[in-house]
Amino acid sequence: MADKELEAEDIGRKVHDLAESMERVRTRQTDRDDVVVDLKHARVSRLEILADNLKPVFNALPEGHDQFEFALSKGETPRLWIDMTSFVRMGGDGREYEFVKDTRLGRTILGRTSNVEKIGERISDYIAERVLERERMIEGDWIAFTAREDDADPKEAEQDAGKSTGSGKAFLKLLFWFVMGIATGLGLLYAAVRFRQLDTIMGWFSGLAG
Repeated sequence: MADKELEAEDIGRKVHDLAESMERVRTRQTDRDDVVVDLKHARVSRLEILADNLKPVFNALPEGHDQFEFALSKGETPRLWIDMTSFVRMGGDGREYEFVKDTRLGRTILGRTSNVEKIGERISDYIAERVLERERMIEGDWIAFTAREDDADPKEAEQDAGKSTGSGKAFLKLLFWFVMGIATGLGLLYAAVRFRQLDTIMGWFSGLAG
């Protein structure tokens, strides 16, 4: 009887210890989750501060520069998108800004600092570089197009026009004599029928063919 009571106490003690262990694990998991959630909220808040600082830059962009996005995504890793290939995230302990760009050669860090003003200046310089790069590209296309027009030789164009005119005149002359030949033949045929000499002419042609 005593042995059974001792076993029951052991079982009860083990169950109690297991319950305490589960409670401790649940508490630690909750604390970790709270830390993760708080850290995410902190990262989003810092990115929102950066976005507010950059609003004047994006508002000053010339019209037509739609390659910039300026959007804050709040996924598992919050990001402030600058364009389709570059964004800002919070690295390390969530207090350091990282300006990242994805390229064909891999991911590149364009800037890293915990100072919101400095990372804002780096992003502003990047945007200015992209705007100037696009303007240079457009200007280069315009210059190349203008150069092609200027390179056209007026004398060559005049010669080409003369050749085209001469070819047209030769064709018209050939067409004229072709029509005249048909008209002459029809005239002779009419005269032969009119004066009843068609059999004589056909015989003459037969003699030539023979």
